[in-house]
Amino acid sequence: MNVKLWTIASIMIGTLVLTGCQTTNLSNRTSQAINIPTVVVNVDSDGDGVPDDLDQCPATPYNVVVDERGCPFTMPGVGLKMEYRAFFDKDSSELLPKYQAELDKVGMKLQEHKTATILIEGHNSRTEVDIASINEANALAQNRANKVKNYLISKYNIASERITATEYGARRPIAPSDSEEGNMLNRRVYAIASEPQE
Repeated sequence: MNVKLWTIASIMIGTLVLTGCQTTNLSNRTSQAINIPTVVVNVDSDGDGVPDDLDQCPATPYNVVVDERGCPFTMPGVGLKMEYRAFFDKDSSELLPKYQAELDKVGMKLQEHKTATILIEGHNSRTEVDIASINEANALAQNRANKVKNYLISKYNIASERITATEYGARRPIAPSDSEEGNMLNRRVYAIASEPQE
């Protein structure tokens, strides 16, 4: 019986000692600084792919090809290089208003660069073309290219000899034709304006 009492007593004393060791005086605590890693965000305000801290030409217009400095792409022999894309509803050559705003920027650049020319390509999706006639000229694709050409001529008075509009039908898809999203991407106009330096 005495052995049991001593065992219980020693367990109780050990528990009290451990409990006493775990109590701390909160008034003696000091504040600690915690180092939180910072994340650096590279902001690209003009969306040209060059962060603002490296961009030597801020506020570059949308769709202008830029070099590693963020300035309009120039190299020996090139004074202007600008791309334009528009997408169309199925079986339509109607240029939607959301693509006219970007085309206005192209028109203004062509007015500024008097010797610049523009090549406009009209394209179809496979769902708009009969498989048997895939290699033949396609009027809808040509109409899409002509829509862009006529817009530049009528609104910006760009001379027609500076504009080449051609069709590729469904012969140059940029996306698979097995989904509506892919077909939508293939119903397009792609244009590139360029000006050789003199």
